[in-house]
Parts: sequence; structure tokens; C-alpha cells
Amino acid sequence: MTRLDKLKELEERLFRSMNDSDDKTLPALARQYRETIKEIEEIEGANSNDDAVAKILEERAVSGKAGAVR
Repeated sequence: MTRLDKLKELEERLFRSMNDSDDKTLPALARQYRETIKEIEEIEGANSNDDAVAKILEERAVSGKAGAVR
């Protein structure tokens, strides 16, 4: 099971938990859910060959240049 698979499983569990939560626990669950979604999108974006920015960053990493650009 990959990290992405585990994050997607966590996303599903958090979603179900938010539906069953009370007003006290909902904010913390929602925050974790948002963070999990963000991580999933970052990983999927990093794995996408169609992303022009990802290609540029990958080329910079291969050439030894920093990822940050001014």
C-alpha cells in the first residue's frame, strides 16, 4: 500500500467521521481533512506528467538547481 493509498483511505475515514461528529470535534476533523486533501493533491500533482510547473521543477532538481525561483 502506497502513501497515496493510505492518504486516500484516511480521507474517506475523516469524511465519514465528520458526518458523525458533534460541534466540538468537527473543526479539528475538518482541518485534518483539508490537510489530507492538500497532501493527496500534492502527490497526485507531483505524479502528473501534464503539469508544466512540475516538469520545470523536476528539470531544475536534476540539474542541481534550487526549486525556488525568483
